[in-house]
Amino acid sequence: MSKVYLSAKLPKVATQKLIDAGFEVTVYDGTKLISHETLLQNIEDIDFLITPLSTKVDRDIIDAAPKLKLIANFGAGFNNIDTAYAKEKGIVVTNTPKVSTNAVAEVAIGLILSLSHRIVEGDKKMRREGFPGWAPLYFLGNEIAGKTLGIVGLGNIGRDIARKANALGMHVQYYKRNPLSDPEERSEKVTYAPLNTLIATSDFIVISAPQTDENYHQFAMSAFKAMKSTAAIINVGRGPIIDETALLEALNNDEIAGAALDVYENEPDVNDGLKLLKNVILTPHIGNATVEARDAMAKIVADNVILVEQEEVANFIVNP
Repeated sequence: MSKVYLSAKLPKVATQKLIDAGFEVTVYDGTKLISHETLLQNIEDIDFLITPLSTKVDRDIIDAAPKLKLIANFGAGFNNIDTAYAKEKGIVVTNTPKVSTNAVAEVAIGLILSLSHRIVEGDKKMRREGFPGWAPLYFLGNEIAGKTLGIVGLGNIGRDIARKANALGMHVQYYKRNPLSDPEERSEKVTYAPLNTLIATSDFIVISAPQTDENYHQFAMSAFKAMKSTAAIINVGRGPIIDETALLEALNNDEIAGAALDVYENEPDVNDGLKLLKNVILTPHIGNATVEARDAMAKIVADNVILVEQEEVANFIVNP
């Protein structure tokens, strides 16, 4: 009987499917994220490892599991795994793309609306002190219709953000290393802009790109100084794309108007200074935290374990 280790609790659809297929399933059930040491202690004789994005799978982990056939990452990203070393060892690494697209795009739009209409700030104010009553100039925000949205990273999530933003009357421009063709741009109702142009001309900037060596701290002080002073930045991509120290300085100096982060440079830690600002929204990496998305992700990782066990090709291999 092949053994599967889950380094975090997953939706029941995954564990039940694996048990029904005859696997011996062990699930880490700690109340905190699994530690490197705990993972090392539990994988010596496992055949399959299912991990969330918060589990670091480095060379030590891979070397400690000589029977390992598959690392099934529960998430669209996979920068938590040494995929190259896994390939050297003949271990397949998979992720769960596409199924979380709508959920993350909805969160991105929700953060734009919350910033522009000061919804979170207003909620805190009502809970803390209430308000004096409706008045023509009280607690004004801004409408997003007619504003320019710049999307950095136009993959599946970026495209869905663009569609939703277009439906709300926004003008959408984007930056990615390989621009779309003219017919694709017309179909998606987006316009390519070089990164420096996008930064300088957008009213809202949404980061929906994966993390790469090239985009580490892509948004540092020079970028914030180049943004409109009325603009806001939203990150639903990867935390290290933003230099949070520079972001805090830019916000304190009124270089930009606001920020909303769902991912963090040193996740799960958050820059304490950002917590103090009224024009910053902080959410706990909930981009794809919906029942629908997580169930779909669970089915993918379970299916991939079954496929590899049957010596078939897994779906969504990231280290072919």
